[in-house]
Amino acid sequence: MNYEERDTLGMYRTHRSNGVESIVHKGPGPELMGANTLTGNDVYNKQDEDLGDIQEIMLDIRTGRVSYAVLTFGSFLGMGGKPFAVPWEALQLDTKNKRFVLDVDKERLKAAPGFDKDEWPDMGNPTWSQGIHHYYGTQPRIDPPAK
Repeated sequence: MNYEERDTLGMYRTHRSNGVESIVHKGPGPELMGANTLTGNDVYNKQDEDLGDIQEIMLDIRTGRVSYAVLTFGSFLGMGGKPFAVPWEALQLDTKNKRFVLDVDKERLKAAPGFDKDEWPDMGNPTWSQGIHHYYGTQPRIDPPAK
């Protein structure tokens, strides 16, 4: 299910004018989107291979920014699968196909640092964070010191 199908508030609804669908969208997306509409969204790679879906979006409460998307890879009908965190900066929204793109092949994703669904890592740990960003080739955001 994609973000438009999960939109119970009508944020991404395409507006009609004189009975014709308009390509102009009103509302917050796609630059600003509701987090609950993004959970469950498909994630594909650039080779058009299904890599799983977003299970959770992790917010940094101190900065108010999205830090990670937790994906599940290798599940069948939502069962099993390996959860792992992907830095938000590694994902790109594909508005045409209404899904996210992660530039990694399936074999590299299979080897990605994951975790047990019953034992989540301390995602706020700087060492853990650096390792995840290094794996995906992204840089953690550095916020200026508080005034």
